[in-house]
Amino acid sequence: MALGRSNKLPPAAGLRQILKRCSSLGRKENNGELPVDVPKGHFAVYVGEKRRRFIVPISLLENPEFQSLLQLAEEEFGFEHGMGLTIPCEEVVFCALTSELR
Repeated sequence: MALGRSNKLPPAAGLRQILKRCSSLGRKENNGELPVDVPKGHFAVYVGEKRRRFIVPISLLENPEFQSLLQLAEEEFGFEHGMGLTIPCEEVVFCALTSELR
């Protein structure tokens, strides 16, 4: 029995893509300058109906609960929409989850 190939990125490649687009590791703005509000080792996400911006540590990417949020984000919005990484959950839920994980 042959296994079908998924069109989803492998976890490591997907995480690298997210980091490149949303963090100080790979994204340059303002004439080649790194964004000053995203410290090294962090990345920005947008959460909730009003798309509130949060800066979170890259270490959260290793957490299974946060990975579930990323999977939901990919399913709902995809990663190629140019808005930044948008997490489809309420701000209160996101804050509670990330405060437990840090």
